[in-house]
Order: sequence, then C-alpha cells, then structure tokens
Amino acid sequence: MPDLDTTLHLKMVRPKKKRRLLPRIFAAIRRELTSPNVYGLQWGDPDVVRPLRFIRDRYVLPYVKSEHMAVEIGPGGGRWTRYLLAFKKLYVVDYHAELLAELKKNFRDSRMEFIKNNGTDFPGIAERSIDYLFSFGVFVHLDAPIIETYLANMKMILKPGANAVIQYSDKTKIMAQLNESFSENTPEKMRTMVLNAGYTICEEDLTTMWHSSVIRFTV
Repeated sequence: MPDLDTTLHLKMVRPKKKRRLLPRIFAAIRRELTSPNVYGLQWGDPDVVRPLRFIRDRYVLPYVKSEHMAVEIGPGGGRWTRYLLAFKKLYVVDYHAELLAELKKNFRDSRMEFIKNNGTDFPGIAERSIDYLFSFGVFVHLDAPIIETYLANMKMILKPGANAVIQYSDKTKIMAQLNESFSENTPEKMRTMVLNAGYTICEEDLTTMWHSSVIRFTV
C-alpha cells in the first residue's frame, strides 16, 4: 500500500483533468468559428456570457420597439448593436471614425445612421426625439467632467419618459480597481451626476457585472 506522501494519485488524476479540458476547448473553438465576426466579442458575447445575457434581456430587448427611435453611444463593432436593429431609427454615435467604419462592415441597415461626434454631443439628432439610449463599454473609461457633459447633452435629445441605460466603472469592485483604463467612478458618484443633471433614476444594477455597474434613468 502506498504511503501518505506518495504522488501516485496525483499522477493518475492529471491525465483525467486534461481529458476533461478537451470538450471545453473544442466548445470554445466551435463558438469562435460560429460567432458573428464582430469586433468587441472578445470582451464577451451577450449570447453566451451569463451576466451579459442578463443585461441584454433586462436592459436592452424589452425596450426595442419598432415605432421608437434610439441612440447607441460607442457601438464598437456592433456587439450590442445587433440587438437594436428593430428600432424605427437607430443612431450609432462614436468619436472615432475608424470604429464607425468597422461597424459599417457588419451593419448596413437603412434604419441606421452613423454619427461621428466631438466626444460628448449628438450632431444631427433632433431635440426630444429619442425614446431609448444605450451605452456599454464606453462610460467605464470616461472621467466625471465628460460624463457630466454627456448627461447634459443627452437631455436635449431624449423625449420625456425616455429610458437611458449606461454601464459605468465601479471602483468599489476589485476588478475595476485592477483595471487602469477604468475611470474613478462609483455608484454614489454616478448617482449624484445623474440626479444633478435633472434625471430620475429608475433602476440600478450593482451586482451583475464584476467590474462595473449599470444605471437606468429617465427624463
């Protein structure tokens, strides 16, 4: 009988662990090969990653209506844009012309309008015309003065009762603290900025994401 210090069982279990990894590796490769060729999916596919799927199902899909008009700030390659295509009109707004060009490679819907802004404005969008505004992966990198300006400019284009959903950096969470590209923001700071801009907070999600939080507010 082997003594207590033997490595026999350790040697036996290692190949078993490796075998268990193979189906997961093949599944990951299969997902990669079958996923849409969309820039941004490397940070998580909302069709696959459970927290992102929750964000999609709670904060995006219920607000998509064919008679409404919407804005997405910072669409990237269209990771979230693909869920917004059923709006009557979708304005995709970004500071970087290169990213808008990337988006156009995958999305050429006639209901979409591509807008390059100055970083905080909404050129060409009529006042009080927007029913829904969404941004994910953008405000996590923005400092407070830019967020405050964005909030002020949003108010001009949102209809009374319109919903705005924004993901932002939450430095109360360790994963945000470890990410140097994330801005110094917290739920308390974000809440204050939203309220000071004259909005009503409808809902806050402080637990779904591991490095950020989500806020939904209305005019």
